[in-house]
Amino acid sequence: MTNHAAHSRFRDALSAGELQIGTFIKTPTGHATEILGGLGFDFVVLDTEHAPLGRESIDQILLAARAADIAGIVRVQSSAGPEMLSALDCGAAGVLVPHVTSGTMARDIVSKCRFRGGHRGFSNSTRAGNYGRAGIWEYVDTCDAVTTVIAMIEDPEAIENIDEILAVDGLDAVFIGRGDLMVAYEAQSPMADELVNGTRKVVEAAKAAGKPVLTVTVGGKDTEMLKALGVTGFMIASDQGFMRQAAATTLAEIRGPGASDA
Repeated sequence: MTNHAAHSRFRDALSAGELQIGTFIKTPTGHATEILGGLGFDFVVLDTEHAPLGRESIDQILLAARAADIAGIVRVQSSAGPEMLSALDCGAAGVLVPHVTSGTMARDIVSKCRFRGGHRGFSNSTRAGNYGRAGIWEYVDTCDAVTTVIAMIEDPEAIENIDEILAVDGLDAVFIGRGDLMVAYEAQSPMADELVNGTRKVVEAAKAAGKPVLTVTVGGKDTEMLKALGVTGFMIASDQGFMRQAAATTLAEIRGPGASDA
């Protein structure tokens, strides 16, 4: 059976409320994932919703995640079954599903990602099944045990329905999409009352349901505020963001004081 150590480690640590740090992967290459795994990041999220990642590049990046012993989560474009199945067959540790707004939608997502009690399509000839080495029931039980299913809460409707979403058995965690919520609320800052109150409502509901919460942070006081609320999973920037930041810093250092960031 394929080594699922990183999958189990991430799911267990997340469920236990331990600090987990990740970033988005937006470039269609495995190199950034290898680097981030070597640095000690806990997970990466392959961003198929907002980046040009096709099935072939997802497959290569997840192979890099396996080599670097880091959990690779795929943010799919939608809750369509084939997208989630493809990601999991390629060896993803789990899926991050955007715009989950109801308990019904959450149950459908979980069903598509689980074998027992669900409707995940079966094939053990994939990377996830070690290309046929895993027996049928070994494969079924291992995948159900290590796959992490995360719903993105990024609509006002989802916040209103948060209790029914979190009540869905098999949903492992929720991710607060504060960017989309800012746009929906027409807020000017992540610290706007609507955002902070919405975040607090989701975190309190998640605590009551015994499920962890993840979100993006810009660091500093933002991270302190989120930790104080009870968020334990943090996304920091992206591979492109890290590259741009490092390049801009180095360029400014060489050009000297007064250099502007183009």
